[in-house]
Amino acid sequence: MSADLLEGRIVIVGASLAGLRAAETLRAEGFAGSLTVVGDEPHPPYDRPPLSKQVLLGKVSADATGLPMRRDPEAEWRLGVRATGLDPVGKRVLLGDGSSLPFDRLLIATGTRARPWPVPEEAALDGVFTLRTSDDAAGLAERLAAGPRRVLVIGAGFTGSEIASVCRERGLEVTVTERGPAPLVGALGGTLSKLAAAMQRAHGVDLRCGVTVTSLRGDGRFTGADLSDGTRVDADVCVVAMGAVRNVEWLTESGLAADPRGIACDAGCRAFTMYGIVTDDVFVAGDVSRFPHPLYEYQLLSLEHWRNAVDQAEVAAHNMISPGPLRRPHLAVPTFWSSQFGYNIKSVGVPTFSDQVVVAQGSLEEHRLVMAYGYRGRLTAAVTVNMAKSLEYYERLIETAAPFPPPPGASDRRLAAEVVLPSDVPDPSRLSHGPTVALTGYLPDRRLVLARPAG
Repeated sequence: MSADLLEGRIVIVGASLAGLRAAETLRAEGFAGSLTVVGDEPHPPYDRPPLSKQVLLGKVSADATGLPMRRDPEAEWRLGVRATGLDPVGKRVLLGDGSSLPFDRLLIATGTRARPWPVPEEAALDGVFTLRTSDDAAGLAERLAAGPRRVLVIGAGFTGSEIASVCRERGLEVTVTERGPAPLVGALGGTLSKLAAAMQRAHGVDLRCGVTVTSLRGDGRFTGADLSDGTRVDADVCVVAMGAVRNVEWLTESGLAADPRGIACDAGCRAFTMYGIVTDDVFVAGDVSRFPHPLYEYQLLSLEHWRNAVDQAEVAAHNMISPGPLRRPHLAVPTFWSSQFGYNIKSVGVPTFSDQVVVAQGSLEEHRLVMAYGYRGRLTAAVTVNMAKSLEYYERLIETAAPFPPPPGASDRRLAAEVVLPSDVPDPSRLSHGPTVALTGYLPDRRLVLARPAG
């Protein structure tokens, strides 16, 4: 390994799970230079999955979700300071306090933020929340503990559904609105989304699908919402769970391939410029990245999940301090999980990259099953409901491009042609919730036309 790569200045923008794991990996693999981690929140890196579960249930306080350090990264932590720009020529990160940080190599791990309610005056009503940060969770947990008469959740993706589950576990009345046909449909497709809808209604959720919230009501304090079907929901608390926004605005003038879909990078986590040229000193990891995956036609994959943040951060850190022949690709198969209404839902692969589905094990009626997803005769994903032990087996099948329907031994039933169903994946633009994993095409940024003078 080149000694030069083990020295110098590395800046990580994003004091997140990905940022922390990258910093630890850099030191573990011998980086001895200057290491600075920048974060816009005042808190050290913390774990986000507990925020929509244990914290909202009052079982864990929001300030007790800090991530343990596997080793001291010996970094300078610049917390509570926002990155406002990137000078790629001068190799400086510009900060909100007017200072700048020079770097030899940069890792961008700025993640996402909650998509806000689009009307600022309504979003500012007391009682209207989003859920992304530990401060968000602390405020919402306090309000739920006070026993509101009803909670309105806008968006029935994983976050919205988990919040609804917490409300019912607390004994609170909850209404969930979703523009799409069912909860989780953007992540799991039409068949499993019907099970998700049945789960919610069986647990007393007032689920309203095929409608949108047209306005939030209140005079300083939230009192209810008007819906597109002409009805009104009276509630004391509103949680806007309409997906995430990638934190890329500070890169507008950077020349990188950064847009609302994220920052495009190669399989080695090196960022692309807007012209599709790979950089060698700017790397990307975590929720903010878009990276190519050979299992999904080399489309750029955007993924918001814990395991991906860790895996990609470790690959990025390794490649930042390794010469070309020793660099490795980030090829992990996407996974995500959710616990709600007493059910454990786990996924591997990309369920939305599918045209057909089949129940390979268990049954919808038992609410215990494995749903296999296929695209053009190849297995591309699997989702388990209360059958998590089966997931590793399907992950191996996906990695080896196994045929769809799954081969003998992968199911506990005869997979006749008539039980294979369309996956019924909707256009995400027609949903209230954002996708957990999404394929975002091939182009790094946008089509550019080079004009040449005549003659």
